Order: sequence, then C-alpha cells, then structure tokens
Amino acid sequence: MNCFVKLQGLTKRYENATALDNINLEVKRSEILTVIGPNGSGKTTLLRMMAFLDKPTEGEIYFDDARINGNNRNHMRTKCTMVFQKTALFDTTVYNNIAYGLRLRKRSKREIKERIREILELVRLEGYEKRQTKKLSGGEQQRVSLARALTLDTELLLLDEPTANLDPKNVSIIEEAIARVNREYNTTIVTTTHNMFQAENITERVALLLRGKIAEIGTTSEIFGKASKDLAGFARLENVFSGISKIGEDGTSLIEVGDAVQIEAALKKSGKVTVLVRPEDIIVSRKAVSSSARNVFEGKIIGISDLGSTVKLNVDVGKSFVAQITKRSFSEMRLNLNSKVFLTFKASSVYIV
Repeated sequence: MNCFVKLQGLTKRYENATALDNINLEVKRSEILTVIGPNGSGKTTLLRMMAFLDKPTEGEIYFDDARINGNNRNHMRTKCTMVFQKTALFDTTVYNNIAYGLRLRKRSKREIKERIREILELVRLEGYEKRQTKKLSGGEQQRVSLARALTLDTELLLLDEPTANLDPKNVSIIEEAIARVNREYNTTIVTTTHNMFQAENITERVALLLRGKIAEIGTTSEIFGKASKDLAGFARLENVFSGISKIGEDGTSLIEVGDAVQIEAALKKSGKVTVLVRPEDIIVSRKAVSSSARNVFEGKIIGISDLGSTVKLNVDVGKSFVAQITKRSFSEMRLNLNSKVFLTFKASSVYIV
C-alpha cells in the first residue's frame, strides 16, 4: 500500500475526556477514505489532527513519510486544507471568498481569475462571482466553502460532513465535485459522514469510528456487506428483525419475526436471532417476480424518501421493510403512497447481526 498519511498510536485528550484513543490509521495516496460514525465519536477531532490544527496528546503523525513535529508543522499545513461542517465565509462576494487563499499565496490577478473560473464550474456556481455569500442558500454556501478549499490545489483535502443537512441537489453536486477532484487531480481525500449510503457512493474504503476508536476498516463491500454489530449499532440499520429461527430440511433457516412474517435465510442457526436485510438487496415490483428468491412479500407503500438519484420506500408487509430503488424505476412503475407492491429478496441476502 502506498501510504500517504499515517497515524500511529494517536490519542487526544481534553481535560477528563478522551476524544481519540490509540488510533492507528493509514491513508493511501490518491484515495478517498470515508470515516463514518455517530456524533461525538471523534470524527472532527480526527480531521483536525490530520490537518495539523491540533496537536495529539500521544502518538505520531506521518505525512508523506515525514514525521510531524514542531519544526515542520506549519510547513505541512500548506499541503492540506480542511472544509468544516459549519460554513464560515467572509461577508463579501463569492469571488473574494474564493480568492482569499490565493491572494495570501501571492498569485497574480490573472492566475486567480482563471483558477476561480475553473473551480466555479466544478461546483456548478458559474456566474456567481459577484453575489454576496450571505444571500446564498445553505447548500450554495457550502459549495463556496468547498470551492475556496479546492482553489488551493493541496495534496490532502479533508471534508467534515460536507453534505450534512443539504438538499439532494446540493448533495449530488458536492459528491460529483469530490469524485472529479480525486479522479482528475489525484487529490487524496478524507471525508466524514454519518450517512452509510453516501459512504458507499463516494468511496472504496471506509473506517468506522466509535467512541474515539477505529472499530472497523476495510472496503465498502467488506464493511457494509457483513453488517457487524458495531455497524448495526451505529447506523440504526433498516430491516433489522429479531425472531426465533428453525433450521429447515433443506438446510436454510426459517425465522419467525412476528405479525405473521417469516423470513428464510441461507444459514443454519436455531433459537433467537437478529437478522438484517439491506434495502438495496430488495427487488420492488408491481407484480410478483418469478425467480429463485425465497422471500416474496406483498404490501403497500407507507413512506417515500427522495435521496437524489435513488428513492427509499417504506413498505408494510405486516412488518415494515425499507427498500431502495433508482428514481427511474420509481417513475417507471408510477409508485405513490398506498401503491401495492411486491418485495423480493434472496435467502443469501439475510445477514445475522
């Protein structure tokens, strides 16, 4: 692994509170690493450590093989930039906000103008140069904040909950900008979020941070595919059911989860169990699907959430299930509240948590 940033035994204490506890983490060069975890887990503190804004109580930070110390800390700060969750912009125009860092670096007016033009196109704010930032929407302000960081063209970009509380349009624009910067400029990016689905959309590797400790780290398929107890506890995952399991004659298990709902799982386990079915593993259809899938339920839609390119459906089949489908499928099936639908998923899509 081409390690770019390395945290070794990193601990941060504030009086009697431990924000980070013996963190060992390596960030690959040119990757997007997403740190997920609930509020208060230490995500912001971790980014501040990596931005060299705060000093660790214990442990070491290495940046491109150089150990960070009092002699090189200020110099290393110029190689990274951090976008905070709470947007802090100057009370002036969009242009002046974005140009601020470039002016500190003594760039020429021509260079500044050209760089700002490129970045505004990237965050889809073309023509906003003369607008006052205080008059922009929250999503537009966050895009200006991101643009201000991107203009500096640093080697490491740190994003603290960059899309928190934003509407789907702004979320999509920011996610696309993050992907483009990583792809076109090979910028190493570390971002935090409490949104599992967003983590799957923008990154290949995920670290789960709980109570100041790295609970799990791996690819998105490794972390989200196995649905561990740590992940389930943090994410409050949908479609988590508890019930009594009995092993069937064919080796699968039938799990009674209540309200006359029985789930078939490709596992051999009897007794009390808790299982998970991921929303994206459920097929939604207007008519019963002819397939080898063992679980087919008929129900009606009782809730709809627009997630941008996808739609989350709450479906009552006796128990409430959550399914996630593309917006195109949602439109083509002409679904709405109280629409009758069928949910289909394989026995192998049922995980024990």
